[in-house]
Amino acid sequence: MPTDVPLTLTIYSRTCCHLCEEMIAALRPLQGRLHFLLQVVDIDSNAALERLYGAKVPVLAHGDRELCHYRLEPAILTAYLADFR
Repeated sequence: MPTDVPLTLTIYSRTCCHLCEEMIAALRPLQGRLHFLLQVVDIDSNAALERLYGAKVPVLAHGDRELCHYRLEPAILTAYLADFR
């Protein structure tokens, strides 16, 4: 069902993670075009998230659905978000 309310995507990251910084930087210019909000969660402050994602960060997710990790895959993100338009 299409909606004008942007989806909130979550990026699970950690401090001093260059891959995390790269993914966030790659996502920022896409936000306006693909119409989504971005929430950044530091897994180091949450033991359960640290166990879940550990060295897999950064992880881009929508709810419980993992979209990509380590590197942003713009084609996957674009296709996923197209389902909500």
